[in-house]
Amino acid sequence: MAELGRWTRGMRTGLGEDPTHGAVVPPIYLSTNYTFEGLGQPRGYDYSRSGNPTRDQLNDAIATLEGGVGATCVATGLAAITLVAEAFVPAGGRVVVQHDAYGGTWRLFSFLAEQGRLVVDFVDFNDAEALGTALTTDTDLVWIETPSNPLLRITDIRAVSDAAHAVGALVAADNTFLSPLYQRPLEHGADIVVHSTTKFINGHSDVVGGVAVAAEQEHHDRLRLWANALGLTGSAFDAYLTLRGLRTLDARMRVHTENTEALVALLDGHPAVAKLYYPGLVGHPGHDVALRQQTGMGSLLGLELHGGRAAAQSFLDGLQIFHLAESLGGVESLICHPASMTHAGMTDEARAAAGIGDSLLRLSVGVEASEDLVHVVTEALERSGNA
Repeated sequence: MAELGRWTRGMRTGLGEDPTHGAVVPPIYLSTNYTFEGLGQPRGYDYSRSGNPTRDQLNDAIATLEGGVGATCVATGLAAITLVAEAFVPAGGRVVVQHDAYGGTWRLFSFLAEQGRLVVDFVDFNDAEALGTALTTDTDLVWIETPSNPLLRITDIRAVSDAAHAVGALVAADNTFLSPLYQRPLEHGADIVVHSTTKFINGHSDVVGGVAVAAEQEHHDRLRLWANALGLTGSAFDAYLTLRGLRTLDARMRVHTENTEALVALLDGHPAVAKLYYPGLVGHPGHDVALRQQTGMGSLLGLELHGGRAAAQSFLDGLQIFHLAESLGGVESLICHPASMTHAGMTDEARAAAGIGDSLLRLSVGVEASEDLVHVVTEALERSGNA
């Protein structure tokens, strides 16, 4: 028999395996609890917070795609980050986090530090000297986000993982922006990979979720234990919807990327554009590293316009197709003003240090017709140029 590839195996998880009626699409198990065969004789499942057949199918699919030993799906992307922190950072432990990470990540670790739960250092991972100084032997966890949100900075996963392991720290990598199709951090030395499954894995902006995938069985077992203890696990219905979305991930990502490349060709060098952030550009400082560790450049891009916030406002006024909204990775195109939206929870000083200014816009390019996307962005650039 033919040996099936990773993508086919992952997307086909659960298909055609219904033993009762032969359903092609696996049924959803909404039951909160399951009977025992007898006293002291539990079955494979007993209570849905602890384990659920539908959620386990999604766990298996994502673990297959990421190349991990197992996955733990939880209620939100931030729940996945919380899970990793609680499972692997002892009381008073130390975490080193990328300084330009997602605003919710910054807020979570800042809050935990304010409570005395842990110590956190936010560091520019592209500054080798600063990172080397931060990685001391008391470091428990290093948090990578690549490409970063929203400036698409690239972190060398292998180099940072080797440096972190040298001081005894675990490495977690947020892979939300690329999905397992375009990057697999475990193959480059990370111990755990995290996603907001709300984004590309689900891909339809209709369910919130997160996942943590482990490279080693010991870490996977600990994540499952803590997810159950903290009550973070996601619902069966959310898992069902996310697994449905995952099955079209490859097809969606191809169109996302084609459309993004069409917009990058328009934006690169345009007189209204002050800065363009996209790792697929040869001039992007992380381009060479991205070529090494990614198999695609994704569909997120950052954009700064000449004229600052006023130009950004003119760009947005009357913009068609792109909805001004948070989140990303859905089939619909979205645009976001990070300073006032996704990264509003950061202090002014933290945003400035990360390079997130008032003129920055982040685009999540959807699967609409590329010619329509190019047309409406061309109009928006003309407006912003006259601001």
